[in-house]
Amino acid sequence: MLRTLAIVFALSAAVAHAGDFSLQVDATDASGNIAQKYMLNGFGCTGKNLAPALHWQGPPSGTRSFALTVYDPDAPTGSGWWHWVVINLPASARMLPEGGVLPAGAQGVHNDFGTITWGGPCPPVGDRPHHYVFTVYALDVPQLDVPANATAALAGFMLHGHVLGKAQQTLLYGR
Repeated sequence: MLRTLAIVFALSAAVAHAGDFSLQVDATDASGNIAQKYMLNGFGCTGKNLAPALHWQGPPSGTRSFALTVYDPDAPTGSGWWHWVVINLPASARMLPEGGVLPAGAQGVHNDFGTITWGGPCPPVGDRPHHYVFTVYALDVPQLDVPANATAALAGFMLHGHVLGKAQQTLLYGR
């Protein structure tokens, strides 16, 4: 039991102290909230459903690939809402352009909209602003082997066993 706790603590410390690994999400408007063009076009929202540009730097030594998740923990579902999940981003990648075009080899995973591409924010009218957590994970494997119909939860389970470090940025949006 103590050995297991020591291993878990060591892994948590390694992930928490990933050095200078950082993420920049280019998605905010003048007010500091997610800009309208990144909002969903559906469910009563009238955005362009355009994926924002992301830039990351300083991944931990030994990084062999990256994974990306965008998650809304405030969605009124009991389990949050997965907006975007991408795995098998090459170790050489340091950005994704606006629009969400993925580099060769990268794989979108089914989000809670049922698609493998970006699904923009569209919280219920009157909710307090929701938090959108953008996370890039540095992984110790060149790719995650998940089935083509994998869910965000399955991809998350698989990637968490290979995390060297993570970089996050949380943005807000409400309507």
